Amino acid sequence: MRDKPIGGTSDAGSGSVLAIGLVAGMVSLLGLVLPFSLAIAARHTVTAAADAAALAAADTAIGIHAGFPCERAAQVVEANGASLAGCTVDGLVVTVEAARAVIGLTVSARATAGPAR
Repeated sequence: MRDKPIGGTSDAGSGSVLAIGLVAGMVSLLGLVLPFSLAIAARHTVTAAADAAALAAADTAIGIHAGFPCERAAQVVEANGASLAGCTVDGLVVTVEAARAVIGLTVSARATAGPAR
């Protein structure tokens, strides 16, 4: 039979309280980190979409592909899961801005491409 400690208190159940506290802390940390990691992943996707669209639009501006540079940029950006936020053609140099909304934030990236000088 167990003897009661002096003062009438016991440590029985303290491990459960500690485990619940640790689980709650882990869930809270995950809730803070997950949105940031989603935004970082979206940033990489949007940057890749802008780069690819700028290159495709520059190829169109140079004459490698038929069509209009900004229309081609829009096709490439949308194929990469973003939307075209801006397109500027200055001679043979094309600047493309792509954007995407993630968890209430708008992530955008800009890329410029053209012939070598």
